[in-house]
Amino acid sequence: MAFDPSTLKYDASGLIPCITQDSTTGEVLMFAWMNATSVARTLATGRVTYWSRSRADFWVKGETSGHTQVLQELRIDCDRDCLLALVVQTGPACHTNRRSCFFTALRDGDEVQVLQPVA
Repeated sequence: MAFDPSTLKYDASGLIPCITQDSTTGEVLMFAWMNATSVARTLATGRVTYWSRSRADFWVKGETSGHTQVLQELRIDCDRDCLLALVVQTGPACHTNRRSCFFTALRDGDEVQVLQPVA
């Protein structure tokens, strides 16, 4: 069965959440938004394309930083309202220059940074 991005369940703004994970290690790298066009572009190019809510524009991960994401597989959750992008990540995924955007842990009531910026 051919995939049609319009069959996904988007929010009132036409967006769907996308969790991005390293396809080899399983590490969760980041979270961002997509719309039907960015889903289609990602599938067509193999380069993960998100929708920036703050800039109201598309962004291809790594287009300016060189820290690219090459799509290995795009998965749809059971409710069709969230995506999981399995990628090969080159360089840090986070704009803070860390491997993952999830670098702060809550431990015993304190916030602890568990990942340092890549040197």
